[in-house]
Amino acid sequence: MKISVCIATYCRPERLALLLDDLVKQQRRPDEVVIIDNDESGSAQSVVELRREMGTPFPIRYDIQPIKNISLTRNRTVALASYDWIAFVDDDERAPAPWLKELEENVIACRADGALGPVVPIVPINAPEWIQRGQFYDWARMKTGTAIPPNKLRFGNLLLRGSLLRGTSEPFDPRFGLTGGEDGDLLMRLVQQGAHLVWCDEAIVFEPVEARRLSLRWLLLRSLRGGQDFARHKLNGRLGEISVVGQLGMFLRAFAQLIAALALMVFYLPLGRHRAAYWLLKAAANLGKMSIFLGLHYQEYGEKAT
Repeated sequence: MKISVCIATYCRPERLALLLDDLVKQQRRPDEVVIIDNDESGSAQSVVELRREMGTPFPIRYDIQPIKNISLTRNRTVALASYDWIAFVDDDERAPAPWLKELEENVIACRADGALGPVVPIVPINAPEWIQRGQFYDWARMKTGTAIPPNKLRFGNLLLRGSLLRGTSEPFDPRFGLTGGEDGDLLMRLVQQGAHLVWCDEAIVFEPVEARRLSLRWLLLRSLRGGQDFARHKLNGRLGEISVVGQLGMFLRAFAQLIAALALMVFYLPLGRHRAAYWLLKAAANLGKMSIFLGLHYQEYGEKAT
């Protein structure tokens, strides 16, 4: 098995440098690393050149994809990847030494087409107390070898059979390029086509939570987008066929859940801000589901880097 590690990056040169340090120290080293920079000014280029000068046990392929679009950037990583297996990791994550070895061993043991691992958030110790108590950044985790439910499929820590991505020039749908959700859309399509994707709980990566994400506003917008992603996947048939009646039921259910979540937010407020925030985020997610019926899309990746 030969593995290309693919990284889509945007204006995170310091984080990317740390991730490259981690990849050099892997127990099972990548056979190549592909980095596609979505910053038209090439802010990651100096990091790549410095790492090449320092020496690596693998080649690094670097290119710039200048159009602001996460799907086009991910598609370019796939196009440049040379090998039969492709691992995806985000540019703001840290990969402990066993990471890639655990993913590789898992797909072999499970005879799977791909394996996903956990992304463990690292919340700064100076974060507000309600954020530290709320566990708002956590991923759901499963037993190793478990087939992953469609609504839990996402990127950030993944090893995938490359042939699944090479049947089209655009495996990631560009229509999700500014909103996000391109990862779930792709993986759900692959599962519908028969791909066997399993969980690998030992293949941990860590994600230090950036300061700009330590706010209720950021959490609300991310929950709103999560609701929009779910609704788009549902209406696109990624979670099974849905009729017109089913669409109406989906809208009414989201409305009812929105009202219930707001009521629970008020009820739980005296018991702690983190409890009230949990239900406010549930309300935002249901508002996101409803907003899709009005043609609204929050373009998270259309915002400027800060």
